[in-house]
Amino acid sequence: MEAMKGIDILVSEVGPRDGLQSIDRVMPLEAKKAWIAAEAAAGVREIEVGSFVPAKLLPQLADTAEVVAFARTIPGLTVAVLVPNAKGAAAAIAAGAHKLTLPLSVSETHSLRNLRRTHEQVLAEAKEIAGMIAALPAGQRPHFEGSLSTAFGCTLEGAIADAQIARLAEGLMAAGCDEVGISDTTGYADPAAVRHIVTLVRGAVGEAAVTGVHLHNTRGLGLANALAALECGLTTLDSSLGGLGGCPFAPGASGNIVTEDLVFMLEAMGLRTGIDIEQLNRVRAILAEALPGEPLYGFTPDAGLPLGFRDADTRIMEVA
Repeated sequence: MEAMKGIDILVSEVGPRDGLQSIDRVMPLEAKKAWIAAEAAAGVREIEVGSFVPAKLLPQLADTAEVVAFARTIPGLTVAVLVPNAKGAAAAIAAGAHKLTLPLSVSETHSLRNLRRTHEQVLAEAKEIAGMIAALPAGQRPHFEGSLSTAFGCTLEGAIADAQIARLAEGLMAAGCDEVGISDTTGYADPAAVRHIVTLVRGAVGEAAVTGVHLHNTRGLGLANALAALECGLTTLDSSLGGLGGCPFAPGASGNIVTEDLVFMLEAMGLRTGIDIEQLNRVRAILAEALPGEPLYGFTPDAGLPLGFRDADTRIMEVA
């Protein structure tokens, strides 16, 4: 890990999508805008701002097109969205999203329950989406990620065979995805499993096609799993401010990795995120005001920074 010091790590904030879709209440549009603007001002470079799904299914994200339009006005911010199918992708492209993520559950039972589609149907959707993107002028094409959901196990099927995970990763790239993401949808991962699955998927599609992972802290292993992913060479980690969203598979447990704790760990290790931790911690006030009573997790915001703490950039300047 010493050799990684000074490396840039992209912390991708997913709270406005994954966090908000997991709670019952609807955050007002103006609060979402304030949240996204404040995180970007703190140095967060990529934010998944919503999902293009029918409003009747997720009223929490019904204003995603408006949120995308606002987020696009923030200089230097990559505006990401989740799309469940080609129809959602068309809406995302029309709205001007910079990055689209299509989830493909490696558990076909989960895929049928979640998207009402078989593996082959999702791969067909991926191919259709890739065709839409290819038809755009080169400078207007969003980045297209196919994400392997339930990669570490499924609450409906249990463990998923390595061969199936590898086959689906290959299928996503063959369909035209730019990269393959790995998602611990159910919070089943542990560090050894992270190393195994990352190695497996990279072996199937190549190292360059696998740069990021979406981990949960359901059983308290979120940061340990993130560290394992870093050791494998991944450089993009998803997280949610305040761990917003919980986890429907483990009532009472935190769900997403807490952005504040993740950034502290990375910067303490000498890895650069470009994020001002103290400024990031203050963004929590926006969530607390807009969603009163909603649990917000995280140790760093409560404990504060250690006396004399220096972030990665400060350390690098001192050495130079």
